[in-house]
Amino acid sequence: MRKVLNEIVSSCFGQAASVEWSEPVSGGDINEAFHLLLTSGEEVFLKLNARAEENFFPAEAHGLKCMRECGASVPEVLAVGKLSDGAAYLLLSYVRSSARKSDYWSRLGYMLGDMHRAETGGFTKKGNFGLDRDNFIGATKQVNKPKAGWIEFFRENRLGFQLKLAAHYFDKEDKRRLRRILDHLEEFLTEPEFPSLLHGDLWGGNVMSDSQGMPMLIDPAVYVGHHEADLAMTELFGGFAPAFYDAYHEVIPREPGYADRRELYNLYHLLNHLNLFGGSYLASVRRILKRYA
Repeated sequence: MRKVLNEIVSSCFGQAASVEWSEPVSGGDINEAFHLLLTSGEEVFLKLNARAEENFFPAEAHGLKCMRECGASVPEVLAVGKLSDGAAYLLLSYVRSSARKSDYWSRLGYMLGDMHRAETGGFTKKGNFGLDRDNFIGATKQVNKPKAGWIEFFRENRLGFQLKLAAHYFDKEDKRRLRRILDHLEEFLTEPEFPSLLHGDLWGGNVMSDSQGMPMLIDPAVYVGHHEADLAMTELFGGFAPAFYDAYHEVIPREPGYADRRELYNLYHLLNHLNLFGGSYLASVRRILKRYA
């Protein structure tokens, strides 16, 4: 492993650069991760994947760049590439997490609200929603083909795509409900007042405190969509602190009916979990299907 790490470091920083020490970092279920100290004294964070698809790490690097352009605090991308054996890597600045400041959650709310308010015209080649490239939600391909309307985008590129992958889990009644939801999506969702760059996978594990105790976003699955989709996911696995939502809604007021749309947005993520991790998520998916159809 030391030989592999030195190959990466020397390709990024020059032949004189090498690894002083390394330690594995736990927490992810897709990649190997390492905290490296270089002989120069610089600390870096490495993601390594021997089976990643061709554009897996380039897509993550692009997502971090997009969020930074919209004002979010994110790790710096140092390099992305492949090793001689074909393994892919992403090298980032190392962020030494510190205890959260007292206003951590409100700062996160303001930051996300500002990111959602930022101009998005440069992220899609055609249409208002999507992205100029596909990326990944976890290990699953995420289709971002631009569409003029948000509901059309969510129907085809989010629910429709995941439902095809999960078809073998569903019985006849499930499929009837699914068809009803897709055919009548305009009855449940609304077109946003403005398009927003979304993090795309915004649960608690993809937010961290930086060295100053301030919030930082990591592990994106970005695309341009309705800001409610990001907000909904923050509530999927327990929710963020109330101060986050108070601050966020100072920037972007809560729209009427959001609570009625929230679970439909989170159906996308539950379907993805069903496809990635298996049938333990089927009951949660069915509960949402029954609510809307």
